[in-house]
Amino acid sequence: MYTKFATEPLKGGTVEDLQEFLDSFVPRQQAADEALHNGDAEPRKQLWSREDPVTVLGAFGVAASGWGEVNKTFDWVAAQFSKCESFQLEVIAAGVSGDLAYTVGYEHSRVSRDGGPARSNRLRVTHVYRREGAQWKIVHRHGDGLESERPG
Repeated sequence: MYTKFATEPLKGGTVEDLQEFLDSFVPRQQAADEALHNGDAEPRKQLWSREDPVTVLGAFGVAASGWGEVNKTFDWVAAQFSKCESFQLEVIAAGVSGDLAYTVGYEHSRVSRDGGPARSNRLRVTHVYRREGAQWKIVHRHGDGLESERPG
């Protein structure tokens, strides 16, 4: 289950739009990213736009632009992971205005990388979303690694 904190509607957005986005899309995103951490990129790919611009600035130092590069990046990332013991998307800020939305937060996971022992990870992540027809799609992701535990 994802957790959420302070969120405010953006100028031109409503509290209802924001809550609908958080309640309907973000749990699907969490499930897709948990699948990615178990080696399956397909659920994540289904949530992403095929229409440019789409971009990824990944925690592994990957920079991808355009669906072809983004698609290959997700396959590569999924191949790095297996045996996900836990995954949580912690949304600390979000907004919706018209056909654009964003989330900012942390991803907490305990997962095996490259077949090694499971290890705790924490990423700082930002996502940008675009409404295409009646569906939200992710169009940008930026992630960077942090220590797995917060300083005391």
